[in-house]
Amino acid sequence: MRLRTTLLVALLSLATACGRGEATATTAEPEQNAAATPVAVLRAEGGFVTASMNVLRAPRVVVYSDGLVIADAAYQMTITETEVTQTVDAMKKFLTGQPPTASPKPGAPMVTDIPATVLSVAGDDGKMIEVRAEALEQVADFYPQELVAAKKLLDDLAVKATKENEKYTADRVRLAVESVPTAEGKTTPWPAGVPEPSGQVDPVWQKDLSGAEVSALVKAAPPIPDGGLPIFKTQSGVFVLSWRYLLPSE
Repeated sequence: MRLRTTLLVALLSLATACGRGEATATTAEPEQNAAATPVAVLRAEGGFVTASMNVLRAPRVVVYSDGLVIADAAYQMTITETEVTQTVDAMKKFLTGQPPTASPKPGAPMVTDIPATVLSVAGDDGKMIEVRAEALEQVADFYPQELVAAKKLLDDLAVKATKENEKYTADRVRLAVESVPTAEGKTTPWPAGVPEPSGQVDPVWQKDLSGAEVSALVKAAPPIPDGGLPIFKTQSGVFVLSWRYLLPSE
């Protein structure tokens, strides 16, 4: 009897120990939140613009999966999960079935030097559905009204974000520099701590900055200068400098 009792206790102890080992082995690490990704975008491309503007052109608006909305890389706001879903669902309805490059109906007036409108939304498979339309705003009556509605939906979000006036900033920026050897006006030495171009720039020199370089740049050249673009002088030449904050997805 004593022997059977001893064996039973030993078996129970072994089972308990195994159970503890199993629990430890199967304990899962907490899941990390996935980075927010763009789910709806309105941007422009092409058209008659300066070289610096082309380098620095930001999307009119980007809607991210976590509800962040950024307009013109300058303003931001947050919308609810429901609003994100409604926006994506509406954009999918508008863009699904449209050709990648939409064409206006015959009879549309000829418009030149105007940037094309590019609309995109995350599809059910996670890939972006993208539609490009030349001069969509100027000849809207000649395009499918779904494209006009899609542009208005995202434009309205951009307008709302701008009106809320919450400035968007980041710890990364994109820098664009152009040579202006005949520039008139006050010149200042190139800002310390900011990488500078070497030699002649043709047509534009660009560089993405981060960390301390960003702080040095913002101090020397505010994002929206009151008196026009600053003119800087280096051993290589005279340059105008412009920049914008990079988006989380850039």
